[in-house]
Amino acid sequence: MKLVVNKCFGGFGLSMKAEEEYLKRKGKNAFFYTQTKYMHRDGVAEFTLLEDSSATFHITFCFTENQGKSFSEWPDKTTNGCSDKDDLHFYGGDVSRNDPDLIAVVEMLGEKANGQCAKLEIIEIPDGVDWEINEYDGMESVHEKHRSW
Repeated sequence: MKLVVNKCFGGFGLSMKAEEEYLKRKGKNAFFYTQTKYMHRDGVAEFTLLEDSSATFHITFCFTENQGKSFSEWPDKTTNGCSDKDDLHFYGGDVSRNDPDLIAVVEMLGEKANGQCAKLEIIEIPDGVDWEINEYDGMESVHEKHRSW
C-alpha cells in the first residue's frame, strides 16, 4: 500500500497546484485566497482571490466555490439548519494519506506538490497493515498501530 508522508521538519502541506489537481480529480474547482487585511492591524480581516495558482504565497486558503474577488467574513454554508464553516474550505491535511488521487498527484507533480514547509514522499508498506502516522515538528514516520498504556 502506498502512503504520502512529509519527510522534513515543517509539516505536511500541498502546493496550490497540487490542491488544484487533487480537487480536479474529485470533480471540484479550486479557488485560492490570501489574507490582505488583518483585524489587529486594519480593523477588519479581508481575503483576496488569487488569479494564478502557480504563484507562491506563504499562506493561502482554498475553497471549492468562488467567494468573489474578496470577502471579509469566512464563508458559511448552512445545511439542514446547521452551520458548517468548513464545508467550502479545502485543507489538504485532511486528505487520507492513502487516497489514490493524492498519491497520483504527488507522483505526477513530484517536488511541485510540496507545500511551503513540506517534502512529500510516497512510501510503501505491506497491504493489510493497520497504520498510523507519527509526527515530530512536522517530520512524519509511519508505524504499525499497537496498544499503548
